Amino acid sequence: MKYPFLDLAAVNAPMLAQIQDAAARVIASGRYIGGPETEAFEQRLAELAGTAFAVGVSNGLDALRLIFRAYIELGRLRPGDAVIVPANTYVASFLAVSDCGLRIVPVDPDSRSMNLSGDAVEAAAAANSSVKAVLTVHLYGRAAYDVAMADAVRRHGLILVEDNAQAIGAVCETASPADNHRTGGLGHAAAFSFYPTKNVGAAGDAGAVTTGDAELAACVRALANYGSDVRYHNIYRGLNCRLDPIQAAVLGVKLDNLERITTARRANAAVYAATISNAELTLPVHDSPDGDVWHQYVVRTSDRDGFRSYLATHGVGTDVHYPLPPHRQPCYAGAFEGTFPVADSLAATVVSLPISEATTPEQIREIAEIINSYHR
Repeated sequence: MKYPFLDLAAVNAPMLAQIQDAAARVIASGRYIGGPETEAFEQRLAELAGTAFAVGVSNGLDALRLIFRAYIELGRLRPGDAVIVPANTYVASFLAVSDCGLRIVPVDPDSRSMNLSGDAVEAAAAANSSVKAVLTVHLYGRAAYDVAMADAVRRHGLILVEDNAQAIGAVCETASPADNHRTGGLGHAAAFSFYPTKNVGAAGDAGAVTTGDAELAACVRALANYGSDVRYHNIYRGLNCRLDPIQAAVLGVKLDNLERITTARRANAAVYAATISNAELTLPVHDSPDGDVWHQYVVRTSDRDGFRSYLATHGVGTDVHYPLPPHRQPCYAGAFEGTFPVADSLAATVVSLPISEATTPEQIREIAEIINSYHR
């Protein structure tokens, strides 16, 4: 591919020496579980999210599961309680809820933003008294949060959990001036994924939980370490979900580069918006130029296979996020009532274009011109 969808070697090339030094530093230290690298990363992540606490964990799915499990251990949720989850998301968002014995209430996303809206949360919570929490997913790098969502959470006494796997560094411009505007600190707790393809990606699996709640943070940390509050003393039937210190050190390097990464992705998105003029495509909304971090640049077309094939013949790599929504996955067959037409429509039409910081604005412009020459 002349224009690969995502080249991780190219993404990491500007930071390679620092990444290698960070890994070597951990190896030389002799501290291979926890230690100063993990603690330093947690502190920096909490500062970025605007929260008092951050807990490094093994991956994004475990981060979500640990949050819900901690709320159950603390008695703030009970098995069988319902959790609103957007129907347009990666399956991990569903798995984390059902794995903890909670009931998923899928809600169709807003067709314009492709994300969960506050109005939809209000309607679902008003119609179902068993709803006790909301999992809002900041999909594609855009904050899925607004004043209506904040109001609905307060009005119905809900727990708001953020799935921030795709939106590190994103800003919510619609929050009130008194509120935290940064994803990861908008709700009561948030889960991060640092899977290698993320804007801030580890050299393997990694994740984290952020929160302003000291009791929740302590519970998550204990659950992730065999349920132990102190060595050889287990207060919960816990798990082994700790963050590897080598990954923490690598992620520290990535956080040093977050502003550069975000700036480049925003610039690339702006080039697409200014250059693509093909009426057969629906472009993502561009109404938050200083807020979105563009983990994916997702366009929509009713001729997805033909469009992707055309781009491939011109050397442009693409992907689909996601071709089958969670409510249609075999593992959830028959689990949900109702229909989710927006999520189904998105699954049939979305195409992700190259957007990473390793793709230059000139390459983005060339891709856009190729797109403009596409016709069925």
